Amino acid sequence: MKPVHYSFDPENPTESYKSRDSNLCVHSRNTRETTQAMKGMHIRKATTYVKDVTLQKQCVPRCGYNGGVDRCAQARQRGWTQGRWPTKSAEFLLHVLKKAERNAELQGLEADSLITEHIQLTLTETQQVVPKAEEEVAQEKKISQKKLKKQKRMAWE
Repeated sequence: MKPVHYSFDPENPTESYKSRDSNLCVHSRNTRETTQAMKGMHIRKATTYVKDVTLQKQCVPRCGYNGGVDRCAQARQRGWTQGRWPTKSAEFLLHVLKKAERNAELQGLEADSLITEHIQLTLTETQQVVPKAEEEVAQEKKISQKKLKKQKRMAWE
């Protein structure tokens, strides 16, 4: 088993908490936008925000990957015009936040004073496409009805 590697080392490791998840089957762009919206929030506020996203009470503003994204009125609360409600990404992030809260409690940190600084998710690798079985190449060509009748007449003669 490989040792756990985090891409971000906190300044004060005794007062920080960590949580990770890997091989997630979610869209990377939706998850990135959701994590950017959560960055800097207290952990309680972030969990309520993610729950509201799943219930479509608040939207995730689409700042970076916003091509073809419709406008919504809820994005105005965050100073943007475009937004969506990525429920699957929000559910996975809710699990990550709960794990982080439990890890902080195990370290003896108060859950009310925790702030999310860095969120890193490792998504699944692209799946290899399984090639289809080759169809029989030696299939007979389809012969039209006219040709069949002509062949029958020739056989009779």
